[in-house]
Amino acid sequence: MDKWDKRFMEMARVIATWASCYQDNRKIGAVIVKDKRIMTTGYNGAPAGVATCVERGECLRRKLNIPSGMRHELCYAIHAEQNAIIQAARLGVSIQGATLYCTHQPCVICAKMIVNAGICRVVYAEGYPDEFSLHMLAEGGVSIEKYEGDPT
Repeated sequence: MDKWDKRFMEMARVIATWASCYQDNRKIGAVIVKDKRIMTTGYNGAPAGVATCVERGECLRRKLNIPSGMRHELCYAIHAEQNAIIQAARLGVSIQGATLYCTHQPCVICAKMIVNAGICRVVYAEGYPDEFSLHMLAEGGVSIEKYEGDPT
């Protein structure tokens, strides 16, 4: 890890504060970087025009007692990594060969998108209960690194 990893991980943490998830521990941020330039960012939140969990005053996943890492489709939010990839598509920004910095390890759904988007490296800070995602990234040729820098 170098000073650039630290800078971009700090940015991912700032972006995470924008998340509209009802639970503080589920505020996730992502930054896609290419040639030391930020291409796009993303945080977890409801699709445009859809009420967020904060606006609803409750977390659907908590209400339905769904464990972390399971039944991703039962949530109003789109994951931070997905939003960053979608933003690149909307803006016509190539992320082929980029690095994705994320506050948390991607889930398997995000891992599949990361592979197909051509992202070559993922750096994450916190774990996530989805071992299959690590396998998917590795098999897809994506380098994945746990960030071991200063947690603040």
